[in-house]
Amino acid sequence: MYKNIVVPVDTSALDKGEKILTKAASLLDAGGTLTLVTVVEDIPGYLAIDVPVDLIENSIREAKARLVGLKEKCGIEAKVEIRNGPPAREILAAAQEHGADLIIIASHVPDFSNYFIGATADRVVRHSKISVLVDR
Repeated sequence: MYKNIVVPVDTSALDKGEKILTKAASLLDAGGTLTLVTVVEDIPGYLAIDVPVDLIENSIREAKARLVGLKEKCGIEAKVEIRNGPPAREILAAAQEHGADLIIIASHVPDFSNYFIGATADRVVRHSKISVLVDR
């Protein structure tokens, strides 16, 4: 069905990541490509002075290890990519750079400010130029 699927995963919710990765694998054409993406957010400048210098580097290493562990647990072949910046923007950029034809994203239980789907999923859906499947 799809040749290139981007699967953004929140490494603090690997159970949801496992669910959407399995779904993505079932929708992938033979010979297609899956790309697991997680985004490590920047620390605002006013907080950076109080944070250890290697915090971002450690977060990136930990996120990569979690994604590699996830794909091995699921037994699914996928590329792993760690990006840095605002999550929705980086997910959309990854999809564009990889020539994706689908993004599968999990959504958390929203609060009042983003009632129907989570804030990141909402932004991805609103700004994506390709199909987005939101899993709840």
